[in-house]
Amino acid sequence: MESKRVLFVSQEIHPYLPENTISSTTLALAKKTNDSGHQVRVFMPRFGVINERRHQLHEVIRLSGMNVVINDMDMPLIIKVASVPGARMQVYFIDNEEYFKRKFTYADADGKQFEDNDERTLFFSKGAIDTVEKLGWKPDVIHVHGWMSALVPMYLRLFQADNPIFKDAKIVFSAYDNGFDGTLGPKLKAGMEFDEIDPALCEGLDAPTCEDLQLLAAKYADVVILGEENTGHVEEFCKANNIPCIDGKNFPEDPAEAIKVYESLLVEEDVE
Repeated sequence: MESKRVLFVSQEIHPYLPENTISSTTLALAKKTNDSGHQVRVFMPRFGVINERRHQLHEVIRLSGMNVVINDMDMPLIIKVASVPGARMQVYFIDNEEYFKRKFTYADADGKQFEDNDERTLFFSKGAIDTVEKLGWKPDVIHVHGWMSALVPMYLRLFQADNPIFKDAKIVFSAYDNGFDGTLGPKLKAGMEFDEIDPALCEGLDAPTCEDLQLLAAKYADVVILGEENTGHVEEFCKANNIPCIDGKNFPEDPAEAIKVYESLLVEEDVE
């Protein structure tokens, strides 16, 4: 198959964050896709725990001056970029002083989840989409990883269906067992409704759990991949809604299997 463009949107990527299933899977899939001759772009949040000097992050000046609207607030969007060690591949970091400067990821030193994780989720998902559009980079496949990226499929389907950059892209969502305890706050749903998403599509998101976000992402995906154990609820949802669902727990060791998924989606598109 000729070279295609694959966009990865993930909340964690190694080596910028500690190695775990989601961070190592995202890295393995992106590197293998890149090494296979496809074009790759990777996006993740610029959490404050990421050492900018060590990883040589620098701001993308030509993308400066962008804002993301969260509810009725214009929040500055800062884009930084770094090259993955040992790979000819770049990672773009979605940054904002208020949301990501703190020296933690999702919870404080006592393990308490940040109250604004609802807004941070909105900001990251919308910021990644806006940045890709600003770059003018048209992906063939968009692979979304984890709960903090879970709004990306919905926002693409509802707001970008006629956008030449995104309208032909196939969406893949990977679910993992790296969620959060409890629920996110009410500003997630409020922000979605401020963006004029039909309230009927936001039902059940007043205080969304990690499972709620995973099912929301799965609903708007072309294919769902189960990246870890304890994702049976996602599998059941996919079966009930006729959404293709694949066991991808071996993908970190055999990333070529993920590329087969991408290629199968694009072959189906060519046949259609």
